[in-house]
Amino acid sequence: MKTLLVTGGAGFIGSNFVLDVLELGGYRVVNLDALTYAGNLETLAGVADHPAYRFEHGDIGDRERVQAILAEHQPVAIVNFAAESHVDRSIDGPAAFVQTNVVGTLTLLECALAHWRGLAIDGQDAFRFLHVSTDEVYGSLGPVGRFSEESPYQPNSPYSASKAASDHLVRAFHHTYGLPVLTTNCSNNYGPCQFPEKLIPLVIQKALAGEDLPVYGDGRNVRDWLYVRDHCRAILRVLEIGRVGEVYNVGGDAERENIQVVKSLCALLDERKPLADGRRRESLIRFVKDRPGHDRRYAIDASKIKRELGWRQSESFESGLARTVDWYLAHQPWVQRVLDGSYRMQRLGEG
Repeated sequence: MKTLLVTGGAGFIGSNFVLDVLELGGYRVVNLDALTYAGNLETLAGVADHPAYRFEHGDIGDRERVQAILAEHQPVAIVNFAAESHVDRSIDGPAAFVQTNVVGTLTLLECALAHWRGLAIDGQDAFRFLHVSTDEVYGSLGPVGRFSEESPYQPNSPYSASKAASDHLVRAFHHTYGLPVLTTNCSNNYGPCQFPEKLIPLVIQKALAGEDLPVYGDGRNVRDWLYVRDHCRAILRVLEIGRVGEVYNVGGDAERENIQVVKSLCALLDERKPLADGRRRESLIRFVKDRPGHDRRYAIDASKIKRELGWRQSESFESGLARTVDWYLAHQPWVQRVLDGSYRMQRLGEG
């Protein structure tokens, strides 16, 4: 059975990818994760004893640890999810983002390169380094147009700047050393197991508690939303048949203003779990001071991955959002245990 080394596999997208791969079968998965605030092994409790799964506690910036794991497990591919990923946190503390997303990715690339060079020719031909990135590296769009793989990089937050740097390092290791790499840039993910710092799970939790629902600025910022399991299937597709050295944008064709997303969540929760006092949750919406440097609009052109690799999303925004709300309603103990840590849904990233 072929082995994948998945870095950051206890995070939101990474854990969904691990679960998806093990469900589909065909791979053994080694999960390397530092278990920072957004890493949660409880998400993977159901596969902890799976014969095709192994957890390794460690940081991608720990060269000796990564080298030892590569030597022991001999993966045919590395799928790199490991990253500091919350924009608001990057505003408050950019150094951690540079350390993990830039320095950590560089260390991982150097270890991957040494590992790849030590493989036999057929092993080198089969090996892949897949780097998972974001549409935020492209900056902000006006009212029309979408990001393509040829869009220039114009990152506007410390988070997106650090991810842009890591993307460039991945590209450089391919063009300079020949390392067989792939890069995906995705739009906003949502779905089960997302850390409740992001918009959708944050609004769900505050709305369930009958608390004010903070919306940045005028609420008209636009994001393209992608259901996380659709994203995971896209990553696996790229890993298996993507062309070495290529970039693939992955989007959900689901542009929504933030205020629309919040109102949709309110309606779903009112239907499923009405407030005891009879209030409609839309009445809880409060517009708050905008995030510094808040990009106005993102939108992904995913035609390349659809045309070349045959990937299609299975969830509409409406069906995916309903699934997400139902998951959080059914997994409140999971959420509460996550919130037992240092994060209490307080406002971050005010500069």
